[in-house]
Amino acid sequence: MEKPYVVGIDIGGTNSVFGIVDARGTILCSDSVKTQAYDKVEDYVDAVCAKLLPLIESEGGAEKIKGIGVGAPNGNYYSGTIEFAPNLPWKGVIHLAELFEQRIGIPTALTNDANAAAIGEMTYGAARGMKDFIMITLGTGVGSGIVINGQMVYGHDGFAGELGHTIIRRENGRMCGCGRKGCLETYCSATGVARTAREFLIARSDESLLRNIPAEEISSKDVFDAAEKGDKLAQEIFEFTGHLLGEALADFVAFSSPEAIVLFGGLAKSGDYIMKPVEKALNDNVLNIFKGKAKLLVSELKDSDAAVLGASALGWEVKDLK
Repeated sequence: MEKPYVVGIDIGGTNSVFGIVDARGTILCSDSVKTQAYDKVEDYVDAVCAKLLPLIESEGGAEKIKGIGVGAPNGNYYSGTIEFAPNLPWKGVIHLAELFEQRIGIPTALTNDANAAAIGEMTYGAARGMKDFIMITLGTGVGSGIVINGQMVYGHDGFAGELGHTIIRRENGRMCGCGRKGCLETYCSATGVARTAREFLIARSDESLLRNIPAEEISSKDVFDAAEKGDKLAQEIFEFTGHLLGEALADFVAFSSPEAIVLFGGLAKSGDYIMKPVEKALNDNVLNIFKGKAKLLVSELKDSDAAVLGASALGWEVKDLK
């Protein structure tokens, strides 16, 4: 009999959220632990299992679980490892999938968080039934998952699809956490929007509600709230951000001719402020043979559920343990 449930574990820099999910994408139960509270990865795995194992028992035990999927920063699908993740407390190469398999006895697969989001969107969300699409996650950074012919693109080493680190500004580009300058994520992430706000406020003298907030404390949510109140400067910040993102998406379309580009994350929920300039710049810059072909969609997964759902979708694909 087909096992009816999977487990999804999303490892964030601050919190790790996990839950049990059925085939329809319903999260039956969930819990979380603080990622940063555990300096040793073994202690972290113990802490997750202490909360996860009772959830598994409450849904009928391990024999009802097809697999465990883990989404993590710098996650390598091929090896089940997290490799040199700057925002996690464990350094170097961590064999996390193996640790969970040994501890729980359920086959476990791991990938990076943006790929997990793409798999979740394909399994439960806006990309259901699609074989070719690109997922762009607009959070603290810009992540991406590329699906071609129904398959996730991992490349030869497991790390393909770092579209957030394509360079969009060669001249005077912003410094990126990756050590290079001008990466897409320095402009089109939530952090990038806040940086743009600070730059605009320094360079210009027009009035803005954003001037009431200490510059270093401005967030992308503050920019959205100001735009909603009719603040012209805030609206121009979104215009600038959306234009750069749309130009970059036009290049990504040329790469894989996707049926759709799905945007996920808080910024994608900024409505027309971001979507209109993105769509215009995409249409203005895309190669003629691709014009009007790639749909621009916003994720259908609820923010609060998306991380667990994305990771859990990987659980349906895992092979049984030998």
